[in-house]
Order: sequence, then C-alpha cells, then structure tokens
Amino acid sequence: MDESNQTIVSEFLLLGLSESPEQQRVQFWMFLSMYLVTVVGNVLIILAISFDPRLHTPMYFFLANLSFTDLFFVTNTIPKMLVSLQSQNKAISYAGCLTQLYFLVSLVALDNLILATMAYDRYVAICRPLHYTTAMSPGLCILLLALCWALSALYGLTHTLLMTRVTFCGSRKIHYIFCEMYVLLRLACSNTQVNHTVLIATGSFIFLAPLGFMIMSYVWIVRAILRIPSASSKYKAFSTCASHLAVVSLFYGTLCMVYLQPLHTYSMKDSVATVMYAVVTPMMNPFIYSLRNKDMHGALGRLFLGKAFQRLT
Repeated sequence: MDESNQTIVSEFLLLGLSESPEQQRVQFWMFLSMYLVTVVGNVLIILAISFDPRLHTPMYFFLANLSFTDLFFVTNTIPKMLVSLQSQNKAISYAGCLTQLYFLVSLVALDNLILATMAYDRYVAICRPLHYTTAMSPGLCILLLALCWALSALYGLTHTLLMTRVTFCGSRKIHYIFCEMYVLLRLACSNTQVNHTVLIATGSFIFLAPLGFMIMSYVWIVRAILRIPSASSKYKAFSTCASHLAVVSLFYGTLCMVYLQPLHTYSMKDSVATVMYAVVTPMMNPFIYSLRNKDMHGALGRLFLGKAFQRLT
C-alpha cells in the first residue's frame, strides 16, 4: 500500500463480541461473574497451599503458580473489557493494546510450560517414586519454574516486537473483547509474513514440544500404573493425574479450536473459542483441581475454620 494511504494508529476500539447494547449488558454481567469466580477460586488455591505445610510439595508448588498465572491472565484482559462493555469509551491506546498482547501471549505460554512441568512431576512420582525426593528437589523446582517464566517472557517479547513492525490502516475497530494476535493481524495492511513464520516456528517449540513431552510422560505413566498389582493402588495412582489431564485437555482443546487454522478463516465463532481458553479455562482450573482432591479439601477447611475443622476431622 502507498505510504500516502497509510495512517499511524494511536488507538483501537474494543467493540466486544457484539455491538448490540442489550447483548453487551448481558456480556458485562456474565464476564463480571466469571471474573469474580476466577479470582476467588485461584486466590483460595494459592492461600490454601501457602498456609498448609502438608501441601508444600512440588505438585502443589506448581499448582499454586498455575493459579497465580491464571489470576494474572484474566486480570490482564477482563477488567479493561468490562470497562469497554459498560462505558461509551471503548478506546484502548496503541501502547496499551501491545502491553495487553504481550502479557496475553506470555501468560498463555507460561500456562502451557507449567502444565508440562507438572506432567514431569507426575512422571517422576509414579515411575520413579524412590527417587522423587531427590529428583524433584526444591532447588530444581525453582529452576524449572524460572525457566518457564524466562521462555514465556521471551516468547511474548518476540511477538510483541514483531507486532510493532506491522502497519495498521483503515478500520481501528476490534470486534473482540481484548487485543488478540490474530485479530490485530487481520487489521494489518502491511506484509505480515514474518509474523506468521515466527509464530509457527516459536509456537511449535513453546506449545507442540511440551505437548509431545506430556503425551510421552503419560505413556510411561500408564505403563507404570498397569504394572501395579493392586486395583486400589492403580486407582490412587491414576487419580493423582486425572485433574492434570482434565486441565491439559481443556487448555489444548480450546487452543486448537482457535489456532489450528489459516489466519484468513478466523471468524466470530473462533472469537467465542478464544473466550473459552482466555476466561473459562482459568475459571475452571480451581474447580478441577479441588473437586475430588481430599488434600485440597482439608487445606481449604483448615484455611476457613482453623482448629475447629481439625476437631471435626
């Protein structure tokens, strides 16, 4: 496009999933409710793990960090979205949009890497139980978590810097609830081939490699569980992995619905799918991990009732 036809975009307009005032009011109350449930659920998980010495183990250490990531993730997007839905000012600055994009991309990658680390923890616990204490030492857990943070921060920074090279012209309207990468690339009027190439290359490393690692981990875990002679021991071993498998399935299921397709086919139904991984998954994680977890039930009871709960149990 000729330079004379290009305009420098200083802000975007977040229009939400619908421009209908009635539907936006419904969306406001729906997302506000989901946000509050997500915040309360993940904060309770973090507090229960932090204050209960019984849960100071590698598995719950990574679970607390997963809850913190989910809490940070929804706080990065939903409050601004609620303001846009409720007020007449739907503008978000160019810098604000890129900032939101950076944290969105980084935290999705961090969620994924922590899930892969949790799969490794389950592999060591079930396949190498005698070496678990040394193999998952506190120092190694902190190192693995630091590596997850570093890789995800680098991943987000790479795509945010590449987005600064993109020229936007014409419409500034984002028919969506936050600054999502595919939505922004659809608004671009400059060549985005570099963005696509880097997205495929880095996405394969950040998402497909951990997914492959998790699949291999669970192949070994299933083989180890099948060798256990006692049916009750098999059930106990599998139950420690069931919550993690449910979260991984929900995370990758919604992610694949959005990103395993060409950019030009991205549509409103994919926006709804993005809401699933951006809002629904962080909200569901605390329920999935605490629903049938007796240790978490006990920790939450002690958090609320203290010594009274101990007398009851």
